[in-house]
Amino acid sequence: MNNKTVVVGMSGGVDSSVTALLLKQQGCRVIGMFMKNWEEKDESGVCRSTRDYEDVVKVCEQLEIPYYSVNFVKEYQEQVFSHFLSELKQGFTPNPDILCNREIKFKVFLEKALSIGADFLATGHYCQRSEGGSPQLLKGADQGKDQSYFLYTIPSTALQKVLFPIGHLQKSEVRRLAKEHNLATSEKKDSTGICFIGKRDFKEFTGRYLGYQKGNFETLSGKVVGRHDGIAFYTIGQRKGLGIGGPGDAWFVVGKDIARNAVIIEQGEDHPSLYRSALMATDLSWVAGHPPAPLPYHCAAKVRYRQPEQPCVIEKIENGRAIVRFLEPQRAVTPRQSIVFYQGDICLGGGMISDCECIE
Repeated sequence: MNNKTVVVGMSGGVDSSVTALLLKQQGCRVIGMFMKNWEEKDESGVCRSTRDYEDVVKVCEQLEIPYYSVNFVKEYQEQVFSHFLSELKQGFTPNPDILCNREIKFKVFLEKALSIGADFLATGHYCQRSEGGSPQLLKGADQGKDQSYFLYTIPSTALQKVLFPIGHLQKSEVRRLAKEHNLATSEKKDSTGICFIGKRDFKEFTGRYLGYQKGNFETLSGKVVGRHDGIAFYTIGQRKGLGIGGPGDAWFVVGKDIARNAVIIEQGEDHPSLYRSALMATDLSWVAGHPPAPLPYHCAAKVRYRQPEQPCVIEKIENGRAIVRFLEPQRAVTPRQSIVFYQGDICLGGGMISDCECIE
């Protein structure tokens, strides 16, 4: 890596700060680049991105590397946030982080880095890549922080130009390095919430953009047991925030009837309707550029970020759709969330969960 020019995506957090530190120690020509993707002032009248950029400046000046800011607010609005709102309007509960990585971080931002002469773009993600002509996406060494689930849409052609310098480290080691070198972000808390927007009161924030319609909580038999505030506020498996009491076990969301604006709920944490043995996935994306073979293909998968990988079989891929069957029924499989496939530490790719009932 000696003398290679590397643009580091600087977010103003500790992970990207240590990423820049390690690359400079390796002899790279490091350039810090901050993305501005959202414009909104907080209660004190200061834009959050302004605060983050100030931290980027502090770290880059400490490391004595040049730094720039690029504005992708328009691209984020058009390619990520508008899609996020569209999914909510349809009653789904989407995950914008995956789309943000595909359309912004590893597309327009990567293109910008290469356009100024960089050999690589580096980010502070907790994942790794294999070496070679067609690199594979690998899980991060810190299993509690591994972010490969959110990066499954990145093809190997883009990975050839991407580095993950902290992917082999534990988060505690990243913090230790930041403190050891007195980086300005060493004590800064990790960001949470919607990609580039941050942690918000979900109802209040999305309510600014969408007019939610109240509807009924119903049981599978059609009995109305309450009223909901808007179908997109509820996800499969949810218990908290339903506002329904009474005798017996707690109530859980087991489904949605989007056409009728009804949220379907039943009592009991292990109600049978919370479990699915199979699903259909669409919008498939494979890191290698093609699906694994031959089919049926035995691997493991996650249907949500924090879930341990579950043994499964990709039974068939036809017309851009995959039929996936699990060895054990899975709880709270949610349409329009992502299913991501793994073979050991290798992230193979994934897709959007489309249907769970018609193929049981």
